[in-house]
Amino acid sequence: MRIVGREAEQAVLTACLKSKKPEFVAVYGRRRVGKTYLVRQFFNDNFCFHLTGSSKAGKQEQLRYFDAALKAKGVIPQTPTATWQEAFLRLEQHLEHTKFREVGKRVVFLDELAWLDTHKSGFLAALEHFWNHWGSAQTDLVLIVCGSAASWIINRLLKDRGGLHNRVTRRMRLEPFTLAECSAFFLDKGIDYDKQSVAELYMAFGGIPYYLETVERGLSVAQNIDKACFAQNAPLVPEFEEVYQSLFKAADKHMLVVRALAGKRKGMTREQIIQSTGIGSGGGLTKILAELEQSAFIQSFDDFTQNNLKLYHLVDFFSLFYLTFMDGRDRKEPHFWTGSRQKGPYNNWIGYTFELLCLTHLEGIRSALGISGVNGIVSCWLDPSPGSKLQADLLIDRDDNIIDICEMKYHQGPFAIDKPYRDKLLKRKQAFINATNTKKTIHTVFITRDGLKENSYSHIAEAALELADLWGRVRA
Repeated sequence: MRIVGREAEQAVLTACLKSKKPEFVAVYGRRRVGKTYLVRQFFNDNFCFHLTGSSKAGKQEQLRYFDAALKAKGVIPQTPTATWQEAFLRLEQHLEHTKFREVGKRVVFLDELAWLDTHKSGFLAALEHFWNHWGSAQTDLVLIVCGSAASWIINRLLKDRGGLHNRVTRRMRLEPFTLAECSAFFLDKGIDYDKQSVAELYMAFGGIPYYLETVERGLSVAQNIDKACFAQNAPLVPEFEEVYQSLFKAADKHMLVVRALAGKRKGMTREQIIQSTGIGSGGGLTKILAELEQSAFIQSFDDFTQNNLKLYHLVDFFSLFYLTFMDGRDRKEPHFWTGSRQKGPYNNWIGYTFELLCLTHLEGIRSALGISGVNGIVSCWLDPSPGSKLQADLLIDRDDNIIDICEMKYHQGPFAIDKPYRDKLLKRKQAFINATNTKKTIHTVFITRDGLKENSYSHIAEAALELADLWGRVRA
């Protein structure tokens, strides 16, 4: 199977093969996003050594897996490996004698690194010694480490202040597919969906290849969602619990935060999260929010005017879909989704997720506005005036003296602005100017499914984008 999309990531791996120095590559990202698939397909499994950690295994069991991986390469240890120090010494000896260089480099792939680093195992210290003592001197060595626990990779490896400080030569955060990459993914499977169909699947599954693999040719969007989420033995029913439990030690608290955010369309401040979940500032909330954001489940936006105020959004589409429609549902409704479309809950959900679609496809928006080459800061804005509920979910503060206030509305057919809505937008614009004292020009940008309907009020929008504009170009 070929790799769809991921041009930038493939370019990084290609550069590693052409490099004249040792390479230590850290690949991380959300579970199911395709990290292992990318590495294995790119190298066609031509590894000098490949080991995958197990989530429920202790040190000795992980070391048995290590011995099995060595045996697969024709190296049979005379005695079982007892420590990670011994394991990396044996790996070093194996690599010293290997002739396995089909890709021109000796490539070592250590997958699910956080699971190998069990409590008091000495794994990280042994990895550090292996690289600093031997690996960093091997000009034809490519060491690739990978993990779904993004916070572990970031905090224990990339931000390490000990022996691994600045040792990683290349870091690769694998993001979910964009809409454009999803379209390419489906076409590669022989599925020719229009943009609206791709968008609806994206709003249910996100750009997660593992979930998109459930989509079958010949079935409608609704049929595919029913099959994956609501039919008897639907494969994605246990996914919500499993994905959080596998990544976080305090998963119950992580899921509590996610559940709170799922119920707030406009996002939540830290204080609102504390009030909703009961997790106090001393209850590890800072770490929980950081881990969720590092793993791409949530996203924070700085407030334009209020220092240290952030607005948190749940941006994991499947988590939102699960909590809205699947959580606690009777499994006797195999055609639930087919029968639920166009009803109230569906309309509320699709309006909310359309906003998330815009927030997660900023490059498409910038490209459609013709400002891809203009520097700009993305933020949100909450009117600090007492009692005010005015809010802007997406601001682009541009270096060309313009601030775009983006208004995101899902509507079937061209969206018509009426007088009350026009007046509300004018009130918000003036409140923003008063609160910020900005001298920049303020533009109102509408992003809708099918564009704006021209009428006597539509001139309030300096730009009107459509769903198709979110495609932009495949990320490169």
